[in-house]
Amino acid sequence: MNTREKLLSELTRIVGANACLTAEADTESYTTDYRKLYRGNAMAVVLPATTDEVSRVMVFCHNHSIQVVPQGGNTSLMGGAVPEADPAADCIVLNLRRMSKVVAIDTVNDTMTLEAGVTLSSARAAAEQADRLFPLRIGSEGSCQIGGNMATNAGGTAVLRYGNMRDLVLGIEAVLPDGRIYSSLKGLRKDNTGYDLKNLFVGSEGTLGIITSAVLKLMPKPQSVAVAFVAVESPAAAVELLGLAKRMAGPLVTAFELVSADAMDLVCAYLGGITPPLAGRPAWMILLELTSTGSQDVLDNTMMEVLEAGMDKALAHDAAVASNLSNVQAFWRIREEISDAQTRTGGSIKCDVSVPLSSIPQFLEKAMASVKSLAPDSRMVIYGHMGDGNVHFNPLRPADQDAKSYLNDHYKSVSKAVDDLVHSLNGSISAEHGIGVAKRDDLTQYKTSVELELMWQVKRALDPKNLLNPKKLLPALNG
Repeated sequence: MNTREKLLSELTRIVGANACLTAEADTESYTTDYRKLYRGNAMAVVLPATTDEVSRVMVFCHNHSIQVVPQGGNTSLMGGAVPEADPAADCIVLNLRRMSKVVAIDTVNDTMTLEAGVTLSSARAAAEQADRLFPLRIGSEGSCQIGGNMATNAGGTAVLRYGNMRDLVLGIEAVLPDGRIYSSLKGLRKDNTGYDLKNLFVGSEGTLGIITSAVLKLMPKPQSVAVAFVAVESPAAAVELLGLAKRMAGPLVTAFELVSADAMDLVCAYLGGITPPLAGRPAWMILLELTSTGSQDVLDNTMMEVLEAGMDKALAHDAAVASNLSNVQAFWRIREEISDAQTRTGGSIKCDVSVPLSSIPQFLEKAMASVKSLAPDSRMVIYGHMGDGNVHFNPLRPADQDAKSYLNDHYKSVSKAVDDLVHSLNGSISAEHGIGVAKRDDLTQYKTSVELELMWQVKRALDPKNLLNPKKLLPALNG
């Protein structure tokens, strides 16, 4: 038995024969990213069933200097959840899909304790059964896992009202690179006893520890919902309409999603048989959602008041209001399928950025002009969570150009132009998708040396052997 066989034998002993996958046919889906842009190699995919098993695996890997790539649902768009392509590296993928228990729901404390391998859709369903809401909403909720949502600080369509994942986490259990277990699952909203250690792990992309469990906030379950697609005169008008909606409806404003005409065209073609909700192909649309624990009639009236005020001020010129739950679901399906429509089409330059809300009109005007100068025939697939300043600015290949040549010709120049503009507007080159591999080296241009050194100091303190998700998130430092 050679050295690698001995290592695999011990890993199998820890997690069981059926939970240590080595055959290529069994591991391929774990070593290839969601967009099939990144493919890596691992000597095994390890599927622990308990925190204790995760700890024992990490102790073993730490002692034998085996690299570990933590993985949830493998829905990353940045290549952050798959190993690198070096076949000689001693590396495993550690996937938490077997750790899928909802442990407890406390309807007095309004918290849910669950393991990291629970899918987002299962977490939301568990909250629903307890007459509560877990408000994180993203298109991949059927496959993404809570641990991955925390590791990437996921955002989604309801951040405007409820915040991103970091705002929804009250407690965390995580296994450190050397196998020690950090556990703080108290579910407290107030704990002023020093550093907030849980936030080291939220957004760390699996580089500091492996999140195994969490305590999450629950919210009152909305009893009524009002949704409308609104044609707006311009991005500047959309910003004004958002301010108007917040003044008139306050915290009832749950989502305010921007959709460009090209994005609407793409998703309707992808879904097939879908009629755009608004006639005349408006250049810019908003998907506006209000939710309430009160009366549906009152909420519907509030929505109509907002829309009428927007039209009176010439901010909007048309609207389609969902008349029933089926319409609500149909409207949201259009919005949520835009990302998958791009992936299936291929040839999308994904710029997940955020800028101050006041800078969105300027950003869009200048970014579109830059792209048109670099890649004139690009389709402007622009959408996103405008209410919190997050725009998915994703130029797409022309219909008559293949994806590979378009990306080869334009990916670097377009990405740099957009990111430079975002940086000049005091924005961020990653709003919710993380850094992974795709944007790792770009951080050297957009983070200060102090910021990068501080992040590396944290990494070295917790993972001195650099075994957890190596070559992700953190760029190499000179010297």
